[in-house]
This record gives sequence, C-alpha cells and structure tokens, in this order.
Amino acid sequence: MRKVNLKSIVWKEGDYYVSQCLEVEVSSFGKTKKEALAMLQDALSLYFEDAPIPERTEVKKPAIVSVTVKYA
Repeated sequence: MRKVNLKSIVWKEGDYYVSQCLEVEVSSFGKTKKEALAMLQDALSLYFEDAPIPERTEVKKPAIVSVTVKYA
C-alpha cells in the first residue's frame, strides 16, 4: 500500500462543509468538517484506485489572494 500526503481545504457552503483536494480534482462534502474530510479521504482512495499518484511540486508558503477579472 502506498501513502501520499495531500493538501486540502474545507469551507462552509450553505448547510454543508465542502472539502477539496488541492493537488488533484477531487472534492466532497458533509454536514461537519470532520465528515467532509472523511468523505474526501474516501473519494481520494477511489480516485487513486484507477489513477496513478501524480508527480507533485512542493508548494511552500502559499497565499490566498483575490483576483479581479473583466469579461464580456
């Protein structure tokens, strides 16, 4: 069994918490943060059954920033 440490974020959206992995396009949700992260872990386990573990670039000291976009 292989093991990989992935970064994720969790936020509240309406009545649920959303959890999203930052390295691969996998997300989930739950009624609590703990449930949302547990569901994300299950989703990631299923994802990696069929997909190889990606090469990772280490991101040091990330920042959350706002970006303004103009569009037509």
